[in-house]
Amino acid sequence: MFELTPFRKRRDMMNSLLGGDMLKEFNDFWYGAALNMKADIKENNKEYIVEAELPGVKKENINVELKDHTLTIAATQDEETKDEGINYVRRERRTGSVSRSFYVENVDQEGVKADYKDGILKIMLPKLKETPPDKYQVKID
Repeated sequence: MFELTPFRKRRDMMNSLLGGDMLKEFNDFWYGAALNMKADIKENNKEYIVEAELPGVKKENINVELKDHTLTIAATQDEETKDEGINYVRRERRTGSVSRSFYVENVDQEGVKADYKDGILKIMLPKLKETPPDKYQVKID
């Protein structure tokens, strides 16, 4: 008879071979590296709105750039604390950088605004008033 949850068996086997903590650390590193900045993109008739999660990042460590129809959000974080006289068994620091880029077109670059509050970066990208058509249909007489 086949097992209905084959992945559980594999996971349990890996935990017993590698140790649960080691496997969890690997998964946290691997998936955390790929998912450092989550973003939502909304659209209405007037603008695009990008909301990116950057918890714990200082506003001065965030860079937003719009160039060649590409919106790039970059952030760096270097959190260091000094605890003297403490013998750590394990210590994890939140340091590093993250960057995401999005292709955007039909944006009025002069009107782009950004706001950062409670760990959420909100970027408003107003649309151009008139958009050139992607194609033009030629009538045949």
